[in-house]
Amino acid sequence: MVAIIVIAIALIGCDGGIENPPEVVSTYPSNGSTGAALNGIITATFKESMNSASITGSTFTVSDGTANVAGSITYDVPNKKAIFAPTELLDPSTKYTATLTTGVKTLANIAMKETKVWSFTTAAAGIGPDPIALGMAGNYVILAKTAITTVPSSVITGDVGISPAAESYMEGFSQTDATGYATSTQVIGHIFAADMAPPTNTNLTTATADMVTAYNDAAGRITPGFTNLHAGDIGGKTLASGLYNWTTSVTTTTNSDVTINGGANDTWIFQVNGDLVLAANRRITLTGGAQAKNIFWQVSGEVILGTGSHFEGIVLSQTKITMQTGASMNGRLLAQSRIDLDQATVTEPTL
Repeated sequence: MVAIIVIAIALIGCDGGIENPPEVVSTYPSNGSTGAALNGIITATFKESMNSASITGSTFTVSDGTANVAGSITYDVPNKKAIFAPTELLDPSTKYTATLTTGVKTLANIAMKETKVWSFTTAAAGIGPDPIALGMAGNYVILAKTAITTVPSSVITGDVGISPAAESYMEGFSQTDATGYATSTQVIGHIFAADMAPPTNTNLTTATADMVTAYNDAAGRITPGFTNLHAGDIGGKTLASGLYNWTTSVTTTTNSDVTINGGANDTWIFQVNGDLVLAANRRITLTGGAQAKNIFWQVSGEVILGTGSHFEGIVLSQTKITMQTGASMNGRLLAQSRIDLDQATVTEPTL
């Protein structure tokens, strides 16, 4: 009788109801899907809040059928999401199987009733260099180390993170704090900072380290197909997939847009050993099926997206990123110092 009472108490949730075993309501990639990104994250979203300590390398695995994939594993508290970020790129046109074991538990330590298994197939290789593995940095649309500011009202779709700086180094968001995260009317997603409750702090430590690793990977690619193309002025030019390197800054003329043309799986890496400046009201346009998630801008200097301009791609900046009044972009802003927005629009790319 005592054992029955103990079990019954364990099953009672915080609201006084009976706690159900954890249920996975969605996965990414979805079961049976094709075309998964080679550098993408794998996630499982739960109906219930989970015990982050139960989501580990032994309870959440990804395999190609021969060996398990190496990766980092975290738990996103507000989104109730377990995240697996591969350490290296997945192989193209390959079937992978993700598994969550019954060792995964809710906050009340109620275990899953059965193992959750789903499979997906990665995209075929495209033209151009291998994409950059973003790791946990790929879970954020904006990620910076020292400060993030906004002049309202900006519109940000995706999660925002800052580390090792504290939440006080985020200005203009008028955020509302919760346990482990914050919200803002300017963010369609959540805000995370290094001084928030676990596991947020450790998640961000991993993400910022992965951001630096991704930057170094992009900067370290050798044998570019294009060197100092158009002396750094890419205004009015069409850029095919490939590895580009400039030993100076890259700019656009004041009256010419930029076109990036290629297939859906093609890749672009732009190495800029100076500043990157997109002039006011200039646009980067994608054609031929090119996708922002496959375009990487590695910039050692500042990135300035001018007033009213539009940008596409993943920015890996060693210093500062500025989006001037009304600028917009589709991609990610990942900066090793600060990011400043002025009534800007930042949209997470489609994975």
